[in-house]
Amino acid sequence: MNILYGVVGEGLGHATRSHVVIEHLERQGHCVKIVASGKAHEFLLKNHRNIEEIGGYGFAFNESGVDLNASLKKVLNDIPSKAPHNLKRFFELSKSFRPEAIISDFESFAYLFGKYNHIPVISIDNMQVINRCRLDIDIPLKMMEDYLMAKGLVKAKLAGCYHYLVTSYFFPEVTKQDTTLHHPILRKEILAAASENRGHILVYQTSKSNPRLLDTLRSVGEEFIVYGFGREDVIGNVTLKNFSNEGFVSDLASSKAVIANSGFSLISEALHFKKPYLAIPLDRQFEQMLNAMYLKKLGYGDYCTKLDAKATENFISQIDRFSHDLEAYSGDGNEGLLSHLDELILEIAEVQ
Repeated sequence: MNILYGVVGEGLGHATRSHVVIEHLERQGHCVKIVASGKAHEFLLKNHRNIEEIGGYGFAFNESGVDLNASLKKVLNDIPSKAPHNLKRFFELSKSFRPEAIISDFESFAYLFGKYNHIPVISIDNMQVINRCRLDIDIPLKMMEDYLMAKGLVKAKLAGCYHYLVTSYFFPEVTKQDTTLHHPILRKEILAAASENRGHILVYQTSKSNPRLLDTLRSVGEEFIVYGFGREDVIGNVTLKNFSNEGFVSDLASSKAVIANSGFSLISEALHFKKPYLAIPLDRQFEQMLNAMYLKKLGYGDYCTKLDAKATENFISQIDRFSHDLEAYSGDGNEGLLSHLDELILEIAEVQ
C-alpha cells in the first residue's frame, strides 16, 4: 500500500517514534512517502530516502518556557514564506504520489492532504490523550486556560481521523470513538539496552533554562551526569557530557534516577528502564504539565516548577519508594500499537 506519513518538526520525539513505525511499515512491504519539517526532517533524512521537506510552524521559547505571544508572532511571520512552498508541494505531491492511507504524527500537511483527497487518516501521537480521554487528575484553576487552549488545538488540528492510536504511559478512560491507548513506542536502542544502577543521577537541562543548575547539583551529595550544556567537564560531583546517542542511552539505562523536562519521549524511555523521574515542566506547556502530574499520581516520580537544592533532595529521599512503585510498570515492546496499525491498514485496503 502507498502511505503518506507526516511528522511534525517540533522536537525530536515525534521523529524518533515515527522512524520506528516507518521501518515497520516498510518491512511489511508498504511504500512510505514522508513529509516532515524542522528537526524531524533533519533526523529522518539520515535514515530514509523517500522524504520531502515542508515548512513547519513551531513554538517560541523564553527562559521559563513557551512564550505564547512570541509564538503567535513567529507563526504570522512564517506564513508568507512557508505557506506558498507548502501549497506548491501539496499539488506536486498530488501528481507524483497516490497514497491509499495517510498517517500523521501531529502533522497538518499530510492530514489536510488526506482530507482534501478523501483518503483515510490514521493519527499516531501522544497529544490526543488531552482531547479524547477523561483526565482523572485535578487540573489547578491557574492552569485551566492552558488546558482549554491545548485541548482546543489538539482537537482542531487532526479532527475526524479514521482512527486515533494514542501513545501513553497513563491510561485514563477513553471518551471518544475510534480511539485506542497504547504503550509508548520505543526506539530500538532503548529496547536493546539493559537496565542497571551505577549510582549516578542523569540530568538533562541547559544553562539557559537553569543558569544556577551546576551550583544546585554541587550542593547535593550525589553523583550527577549532566547533558545539555554543550561541553565536557568534571566539576566535583558533576560530570558534564556532550550529547551522543550511544552515550546518552548508556547513561540513562545505568542511572538510578532522572531529572529533566517533562517531554513525553524521555519520560517513556526512563520508565521503560524503571527509573524514578523528577520532571521540570516548561511553563505554559500543558502537555508537559500533564505528563508531570501523572508521574506524581502514579508514584513514578515527582515534579517541580523550579529545580533547586530542596526539590532535588526531596526527590532523592523518595527514590526507593518511586522504584518500588515502578515495578508495576511494563510496556509491550511496541507490539500492541504496531499490530493494531497493521489491522487498520488491512481494513482500509479491504474497503478500497
